[in-house]
Amino acid sequence: MDRDMLSDAQWARISELLPGKPTDKGGRAVDNRLFVEAVLYTARVGNPWRDLPPKFGNWHSVYVRFARWEANGVWSRVAEALRGEADLEELFIDSTVVRAHQHSAGAFKKNGGDQAIGRSRGGLTTKIHACVDALGNPLRLILTGGQVADITQGPALVDALVTDAVVADKGYDSNAFVDTIARMGAEAVIPPRSNRPTPREFDRERYKARNLVERFFNRLKQFRRLATRYDKLANRFNAFLHLACTYIWLL
Repeated sequence: MDRDMLSDAQWARISELLPGKPTDKGGRAVDNRLFVEAVLYTARVGNPWRDLPPKFGNWHSVYVRFARWEANGVWSRVAEALRGEADLEELFIDSTVVRAHQHSAGAFKKNGGDQAIGRSRGGLTTKIHACVDALGNPLRLILTGGQVADITQGPALVDALVTDAVVADKGYDSNAFVDTIARMGAEAVIPPRSNRPTPREFDRERYKARNLVERFFNRLKQFRRLATRYDKLANRFNAFLHLACTYIWLL
């Protein structure tokens, strides 16, 4: 990825999904592309907002607009629109832990809630739970504290999705979740836990493709703003996640 540039083809796929079109109230935003590239740069490099290069304009204006788009659901809507291209033959789910920088701590004191930051063996962490399609493209993301067990988010990751199979590691092996997948009309491709009285059979060939979700996390963490969490508020961190997922869909 060029650190701050979208190709013309990539921009064409998302430009009409953004606010500021001639038909929108409030007039046309002529600098939408520069603004999106400014936020992409920040996501990729991991810089504080104040250190945004001058070529992107005033850093505070960029930040305020980023926050406004987050509050209005713009980042999530763009990512959701691209998910219409998904290959749902198989779903792959897993999670990854992100270390929370000291700058991200303390927001719960003012805003309530844990802001998806918890204390685990690695200190303060956030966990990103993800569901990707048969090509490794992101479909659904959930944020929790790092100490939250993977299985607790399994049903929400696949809820209302139509697929032939759900592929996951043994951390998702529970009777309740396997039954949930069966009610979806899908196959549970999940290795049994070692303490199961009667081990279940699973499709080992299909399971080999599970590295698709691992490769998604590797691409996600090329964005330094996501490899380490600097944002105090979960919704701000989530906005960067949606932007990174949008970029991954554009590859």
